[in-house]
Amino acid sequence: MSALPDLDSLKLLVDVGELGSLGRAARAAGIAQPSASKRIAQLERRLGLPLLERTPRGSALTAEGKMVAGWASQVLSAAQELMRAAAAVRLSEAAHLRVASSMTVAEYLVPRWLGEFQNREPDVQVGLDVVNSAEVAALVLAGADGTPRSVELGFVEGPNVPEGLDSRVVGTDRLVVVVAPGHPWARRRTVLRGAELAATPLVVREPGSGTRETLDLAFRDLHQASPRLELGSNSAVKGAASAGAAPAVLSGYAVEADLATGRLVEVPLAGLNLVRSLRAVWRRGRTLPSPAATLLSIASRP
Repeated sequence: MSALPDLDSLKLLVDVGELGSLGRAARAAGIAQPSASKRIAQLERRLGLPLLERTPRGSALTAEGKMVAGWASQVLSAAQELMRAAAAVRLSEAAHLRVASSMTVAEYLVPRWLGEFQNREPDVQVGLDVVNSAEVAALVLAGADGTPRSVELGFVEGPNVPEGLDSRVVGTDRLVVVVAPGHPWARRRTVLRGAELAATPLVVREPGSGTRETLDLAFRDLHQASPRLELGSNSAVKGAASAGAAPAVLSGYAVEADLATGRLVEVPLAGLNLVRSLRAVWRRGRTLPSPAATLLSIASRP
């Protein structure tokens, strides 16, 4: 296939027909008439058709030139539509930010981050999906094939970064053991050891949550009892623990208010590391668009 004519030359040809002369078309294009004449001559050679009839009185379109100019108008209209559509996509991407967050981060940290973000970027609409850490990773990765309105940025609390994602630590969290005030552990005089905790049926978050993954990783070398209950939210786990169903292990953020009011009691723990990193994640190798980069900078501040 021969090289396609450039759009500027097609526009020049259309202007000759509309303005009535090559000289007027050249002035409209902001170029000298010899340059315009040369450009039309190149277009004629490329198409293999005579486009201009040159006379002592000036230049006019040939019959072939009039046909080509009509087709060129359609090409130029399509090119303008392409540019308008591309501009609309750019504006849409700049005006919307979709974020996914694990439940603990969404409940206790994201509201503050989004408040500051909206002060900085009042025209950007933010959509937030609140799911567990595994689902956050899946949503961020799902946009790798160019899916419209994909999740650009996610926040997770698990101990590991899923394959295919880049990450940045935005905070730390400590899991704590909590029980109802009437539970025997609330009055124990000895520090709870990791092996005893692992061997105890607990109320825990569901598989795929960052809290559960952190706990399972801490128990990996210990004999671990089956959970007493697996529940899908921090609130449900706290409710079951405060009702006396069993001890629970939850984020310090999630139980702070309950400990302050006495609804739950923290059990001191030794010999088990339950500190975890909270991370922002995005697709590996992708440059974050400006709104997502702004939110990441806010979340990353100490």
